[in-house]
Amino acid sequence: MNLTDYPGVFIAGTDTGIGKTWISALILEELLESGVKAVGLKPVCSGDRGDAERLHEAGGKVLDVDTINPRWFKTPVAPLTAGRIEGEPLVLADMVAQVNEVRSFSDFILVEGAGGWEVPLGEGFGIPDFAKELGLPVIVVAANWLGAINHTLLTVKAIQASGLTCLGVILNHLQAERDVAVTTNRMILEELCPVPILGEVITDGTWIDWSE
Repeated sequence: MNLTDYPGVFIAGTDTGIGKTWISALILEELLESGVKAVGLKPVCSGDRGDAERLHEAGGKVLDVDTINPRWFKTPVAPLTAGRIEGEPLVLADMVAQVNEVRSFSDFILVEGAGGWEVPLGEGFGIPDFAKELGLPVIVVAANWLGAINHTLLTVKAIQASGLTCLGVILNHLQAERDVAVTTNRMILEELCPVPILGEVITDGTWIDWSE
């Protein structure tokens, strides 16, 4: 897949902790190695800041961590909840402006979401609203384990229902053990999913096995 046909991508996930940052970093590294002036952002983190630090490394440390991740909530909950607890709610216009500022001096921008597709970010808005404002096509990262079919189909269909373009799905193998679900998920998704399976990443893999 030639990602440079687009000005950037929004990386969404079927859930939290399923490898969005790992996949985002691999995409970023691949683009940079091919000579593309690409940057990766994690606009909001809740809990630790490891995701932003990983993108900082993958991006060649061109951007500082505070630019990659302008909002860091210390409370490990959904950003809407964290904003209420910490008294500093997110504002959609501010988030979009921060992304566009970085976007203005890059050829390609990768924006990673937080948690799953329907995560609430601030008062009256969530991930779908943020992605729509950015106008970027979406790639879904799905953990390849039992439940992947349901989670992936729900996420892809929700993205499409939001009026956004979903380019496809990347399956991430979080577990080394391969059970029946893991070995058959891709086959079933290729039959039922309205968008293509773009590729897979093996457990702790350092490259994406893109589909031809």
